[in-house]
Amino acid sequence: MSVLDRRLALLGGLAGLSACAAPSKLSGLPTFDLPPRLAPVRADPRRLFDITVCTRPFRAAGPRLDTEMLGDTLVVHNYGHGGSGWSLSWGSATVVLEKALARGDKNLAVIGCGALGLTTAVLSLKMGCSVTLYAKDLLAQTRSVRATGSWTPDSRIALTEPAGPAFADLWERMARISWKTYRSYLGMAGKPVEFGDRYNLADVPFDQSNAKYFPPASLSFAHYGSRIADLMPSVQTVPANTTPFPVPYVRRTENLQFNIASYGQTLLGQFYAMGGRMEVREFHAPSDFTQLKQKVVINCTGYGARALWKDESLVPVRGQIGWLIPQPEVTYGVNYRGVQMLPRSDGIVIQMLEGGDMRGYNDASEVVDRAEAVEAVSRIAALYPRGA
Repeated sequence: MSVLDRRLALLGGLAGLSACAAPSKLSGLPTFDLPPRLAPVRADPRRLFDITVCTRPFRAAGPRLDTEMLGDTLVVHNYGHGGSGWSLSWGSATVVLEKALARGDKNLAVIGCGALGLTTAVLSLKMGCSVTLYAKDLLAQTRSVRATGSWTPDSRIALTEPAGPAFADLWERMARISWKTYRSYLGMAGKPVEFGDRYNLADVPFDQSNAKYFPPASLSFAHYGSRIADLMPSVQTVPANTTPFPVPYVRRTENLQFNIASYGQTLLGQFYAMGGRMEVREFHAPSDFTQLKQKVVINCTGYGARALWKDESLVPVRGQIGWLIPQPEVTYGVNYRGVQMLPRSDGIVIQMLEGGDMRGYNDASEVVDRAEAVEAVSRIAALYPRGA
């Protein structure tokens, strides 16, 4: 029996002894805090069935949520959320709809079918609006479906100084609205949104590990997580002998995640059920918006706004994901040696994060780097030794 097998057997036994004192004495944890049995990930590059690249739309001042008039057409912008598009989508949609509806016209056009566009369209319908969603690409072809799918509301959302203190208050409002709205998607068929355990693992003390894999960024990225600390589960130090991982340092928390394939279909179902209309259409210039019959237009074109709106404030941030064949029995995520593993219903996400916030910054390439994907899988594979 391998070391991993022995650890799994031990852990499975401990998890089943809910009323015994022995596990607590062995681990130092109360019995109800003992981790459940953790199924091993079959982390093998041969099981990579896809590699995708996403270009995140970052703006130093934070997302663009302002308005402008093009002739008699009111345009409300809703783009530039960096790595926080899905996470802030409901709050951001609330903010822009307040502006869009200020003059009383409830016949709306939404441009873009990614995270922000689809969410804004659904919320518009819930507010009693008539909505037509125009998009060049349907959801399955958007950059949004290539996102990791974790609740990360301040991931590359802004730079501290350009955003200014007022944005922090706006960010908190958007984060709280989004968090509360996601509550209504928990427990739905297909698990579009769910909580999952996350294990942060290290071979050396965490301060040393973080210094190696996540050095300080050369830019001052804004981090606002402390403002919603009451919403976020706390981090717990877990004795290494209660997990099957061959590392001495373990921390555990819980996080919200989006199974984007299921969640996207849930949103589309709501959109059509409430009478939303969709039209495949490409826009080449802002003036094209004035040709629509709707005179209130919400622009949710993401990174595409850089070319469409000539918005040079948008900076691309490249991110790549390797997809391992799904394992329904794997219900936890890990972060180890600068790599994130996250199980989703549509595949196990393996993403290289080494380098922190500066990784992929100002890199618009969407060319797949297979060597990066193989290296990321190999680092996760070290957690599941296959020796005798």
